[in-house]
Amino acid sequence: MKRRLKWVVSVGILLVVTAYFGISYLVATGITKAERKEQEDHPSAYGLRYEEVEFLSREEDVNLKGWYLSGKREMPTLIFVHGIGSVRTGDNAMELAARLIYLGYNVLLFDLRAHGTSGGDKVSGGMHEQQDVLGAFDYLMSRGISSETIGILGFSMGAATSLLSVLQEPEIQALVADSPYADVSELISQETVRKTPFPGWLVPAFIPTAKLIADKLYGIDVSILVPEQAVTRISYPILVIHGIEDTRIPFDHGVRVYEASSQESKIWLVPGVDHVDAFLTYPDEYVERVDDYLKSRLQPQVR
Repeated sequence: MKRRLKWVVSVGILLVVTAYFGISYLVATGITKAERKEQEDHPSAYGLRYEEVEFLSREEDVNLKGWYLSGKREMPTLIFVHGIGSVRTGDNAMELAARLIYLGYNVLLFDLRAHGTSGGDKVSGGMHEQQDVLGAFDYLMSRGISSETIGILGFSMGAATSLLSVLQEPEIQALVADSPYADVSELISQETVRKTPFPGWLVPAFIPTAKLIADKLYGIDVSILVPEQAVTRISYPILVIHGIEDTRIPFDHGVRVYEASSQESKIWLVPGVDHVDAFLTYPDEYVERVDDYLKSRLQPQVR
């Protein structure tokens, strides 16, 4: 009887452990799975000149696709970096790009890895996407565009990714961060609930092991995805934009990034605005603030 009870207990423990690691694996694979959506807009809707472009991410050779939108040759060029689960035209990016192009700016819109029409099959919360941003910068340099005229506009995860990536490329000297996270670890549970079938009350128990699995299998170490620490090493002022009613990345994340940044940095906390909706709600003021910041940081192109 005792032997049978011991066997039952052992099997029960084995099943529990197996289930725990199995669910942790599903959480790790679920939160990193590709999120591909159709484009929400197109340059032709705004009468813009554009080129279909392809380039490789820096170091990792993931094929990335996008559009190069032409403004004035002598004006700065902006790299737009979208958020997780979005595409190059998501969150009204195409309309914002059009407004900036009307001011003369050139814009590179592209899909991050595992999004839109770009290659790759894993989302990493900014870990590997940094190489995509740097690949976009390298592509612009290959077109003969001076680094002094290149700036970045990042949105959500794209903002956080950009804050991390500029540390690897000191020639980038202008960055607008719209709704960035300060520390990705604080958002993993809610993103897991969004991308997997597991309920919110269950998820936290599996996060520690899921993080370990993601690191071992996919090289995703979330402990280093901390923009509020990275920004302390950025020597120039940045512009942070964050909606006070942001329900996905609370606005205190943007505040923390701003407070850790250069003393000359600026922040626009937008009342009554949800996640990356500042441009949608206040388009004129948004463009004016971004334009003023970029003029203070970027030089005209000398050709």
